[in-house]
Amino acid sequence: MLHIILYAIVPIVVVMLAGFISGKKGVFNGDDSKKFNKVVLDFALPAALFVSIVQSSRAELAKYVNLTLVSVIGIMGCFMLVYFIFKYCFKKNTGADAAVSALISGSPTIGFLGFAVLEPIFDSTVGLPSVALVVAIVGIVVNAIGIPVGLSLMNASLEKQGAAKSGKKESAWKPVLHALAQPVAWAPILAVVWVLAGIPWPKELSPSFDLIAKANASLAVFSAGITLSSIKFSINWQVILGSIMKMIVMPAIVLALGILFHMEPNNLKMLVVAAALPPAFSGIIIADENDTYVATGTSSLTLSVILFIGFCPLWIWITDLCVNSGI
Repeated sequence: MLHIILYAIVPIVVVMLAGFISGKKGVFNGDDSKKFNKVVLDFALPAALFVSIVQSSRAELAKYVNLTLVSVIGIMGCFMLVYFIFKYCFKKNTGADAAVSALISGSPTIGFLGFAVLEPIFDSTVGLPSVALVVAIVGIVVNAIGIPVGLSLMNASLEKQGAAKSGKKESAWKPVLHALAQPVAWAPILAVVWVLAGIPWPKELSPSFDLIAKANASLAVFSAGITLSSIKFSINWQVILGSIMKMIVMPAIVLALGILFHMEPNNLKMLVVAAALPPAFSGIIIADENDTYVATGTSSLTLSVILFIGFCPLWIWITDLCVNSGI
């Protein structure tokens, strides 16, 4: 447990704090963090996912069928649970508010913090390709399923309110196609197809991908600190409930499903930690672009980032306890 704290949690806190301080001092601002995020999501993370997965084998991919099912059922189940709770339990919330809350508290920030957290904890025991596959699978669920569903729910609500920017009703497939067009979605899919096709990967090409891939974790965490520095933090019941849903309910449901599906222990631990990651930063970006649920959503994100410092090692301990007890 001390290893996890020293090699995974502390470095994230230090780098995020550096980004936070630089944001507060005006060295960088919110616009800069958006540019950094674009480097991460469009270049560094896709490169890291692709080069790690493409070096796997068909046999290794076959081990992740259960993980994929648990990811889809667990994460999307929590996503819809957050949506319905925030829509019907808080009378002032619109359907758009509930959709954005689901995009935030119902989605882990796997793209920004997945590698930064999972690699130092699990690389020595399962290897980087396994870490990359977990990040890729959860990332595809969040980006190719969760975001399109959330955008569809949000747009439907905005149209009902007469607040849609366009008078034309957009195709339900447009958010899906847009999500799949992003490098963070198609790069891991391409890598999986490459492996299934049995095409040998020239190892001489790996260093070219590794160079940009190495910037992924550090730049993502630093950028997260800048983002948090521009957020006005406040506490209310929705902020607290959003953090509970993200940090407690989602990993608990994923753990229960993983045990039910007899997942391999290390894969289960990685998936539970991935589910316990702070809320998705993409949800905040969508909230800001649509001026919907910004203050509460960003406060929930801030609180969850703070809570993650304690919940990350706690969920690893709980998962180990469940696995070792033969539950």
